[in-house]
Amino acid sequence: MKSFKDVFEGYQWDEIKNKLEKVSQADVRCSLQKRNKTPHDFLNFLSPAASHELELMAKMTQALTQKRFGKTIQLYAPLYLSNECQNICTYCGFSLDNPLKRKTLSDTELMVEASVLKSMEVNHVLLVSGEANKIVGVPYFQNAVRLLKPHFSNISIEVQPLMEEEYSLLHEEGVHSVLVYQETYHEDVYKEYHPKGKKSNFHFRLDTPDRIGRAGIHKIGLGVLLGLEDWRVDSFFNALHIDYLQKQYWKSKFSVSFPRLRPAEGIIEPNFVMEDKDLLQLICAYRIWNEDLEISISTRENETFRNNIVSLGATAMSAGSKTNPGGYSVDKESLEQFETSDERSMEEIRRMIRKAGYDPVMKDWDSVYSGF
Repeated sequence: MKSFKDVFEGYQWDEIKNKLEKVSQADVRCSLQKRNKTPHDFLNFLSPAASHELELMAKMTQALTQKRFGKTIQLYAPLYLSNECQNICTYCGFSLDNPLKRKTLSDTELMVEASVLKSMEVNHVLLVSGEANKIVGVPYFQNAVRLLKPHFSNISIEVQPLMEEEYSLLHEEGVHSVLVYQETYHEDVYKEYHPKGKKSNFHFRLDTPDRIGRAGIHKIGLGVLLGLEDWRVDSFFNALHIDYLQKQYWKSKFSVSFPRLRPAEGIIEPNFVMEDKDLLQLICAYRIWNEDLEISISTRENETFRNNIVSLGATAMSAGSKTNPGGYSVDKESLEQFETSDERSMEEIRRMIRKAGYDPVMKDWDSVYSGF
């Protein structure tokens, strides 16, 4: 059975790194002018040379985003179900070796948290958990979706990689989107960041979006953890992955997120510091390369960056986020996955978006642009 692994093995990390360094400004301008852009063009947009064309790229990004998505930003909020985790990951507050308070929401607690989100007028919720199959496995997720479905128009999940038949079960329950991040595509060092647990299996995680696609999930979200390895090389492989998936599972939609490494209990310092201008370049690169790709910006980013990115490529933003189970009301002191940067409320983010001349919406893009 074909999978992204077949494509991935045709590329080498150092080879891509060398190609990025050799891109010229003329190469970048040539790619910008092309109508049908390829992953090779995306590589040019990521290059150090492209940083000199950032003003032009930003203008193109703004125009392309408004053309496809209008002046509209989708709002959502995460709902953390559990911080139990069987993995040791050197960058995550949920890591098994952090001897801190663990929490998994009961049905009653789940609905209390949901009621807080509803009071914030949230209709699009992202369910998140640590990777602990015995405590928060598929039966737990099925039950959570059944409880929440009557109250939210859109339910997405960001949980441990599952098998194809398990994704099919969750799809039948009403899960609309699945987010899964490879963290880094640098296979040679992947084990150093994931020394213990199921997540240490690089290829099982690499094949996860294929299993999601075969299960018929409506939308698949990808991303890398920015700060682990060279963001340019990692992002090229992430785009290569999206390119493959779009061709293979053309009925599904796709989104990309940009999690930059944030402070959390017991984590490592970033190996590669990514400046705001670098993240802007990356967002522009994705939009110019792929006009249909949804671009999500989380509360990991600071207020100033999020204020400015509303008109520069973002199509979805989280707001008022709590990254610990029970964080909205039930158990505000439970272990959080990472520290947020933009701590403004959902209503403050709505006002900011409106002030920028955009419309904050709480529904999925399919509800807003049913004609696309």
